[in-house]
Amino acid sequence: MLITHDTRCALETVVDLVNTAPEDDTAPDGLPGVAALTEFVRGHKISDVGTLSEFDLSAVRRIRGRFAGIFAAPDARTAAGMINELVAAAGTTPRLTDHDGYDWHVHYFAPGASVADHLAADCGMALAFFVVAGEQERLRRCEAPDCRRAFVDLSRNRSRRYCDSRTCGNRLHVAAYRARRKEATG
Repeated sequence: MLITHDTRCALETVVDLVNTAPEDDTAPDGLPGVAALTEFVRGHKISDVGTLSEFDLSAVRRIRGRFAGIFAAPDARTAAGMINELVAAAGTTPRLTDHDGYDWHVHYFAPGASVADHLAADCGMALAFFVVAGEQERLRRCEAPDCRRAFVDLSRNRSRRYCDSRTCGNRLHVAAYRARRKEATG
């Protein structure tokens, strides 16, 4: 599957956004305030965003939950329906642009859109490309028992099972190795 630079950036953004949600009622929110949202926008180089407010924070948290639902969708039809609703609500307006020294690329958000609509449009379209390509199963959650972080499996054979952020796969492999060794030594 060919993934353009813009799509890859949008995928990284949506994964990072979904992963800011608290994993349970005791975990802190990764977007605790407007300052954190501002840093998220700056860190992901999201363009055409003005001064952010509590309203923006609330709206971004709402779409974050909707994106999380897409990663949990049981099949492509369900994911497609969720993406269609998200992108339509954002007032998607595809347009070509070459801002800030980047070559020509497509923005899907309307000029002057809120940060939530911007994320819903651009990130929603990136996820839509995966559904269209028959690759919805690449939108995954980490299989480590103590981690449910979202990720996009870009491995050649669709075999990735763990996120990168917490070395989940390595921890489980080491634990399995130690258990085998312990069992072998009896």
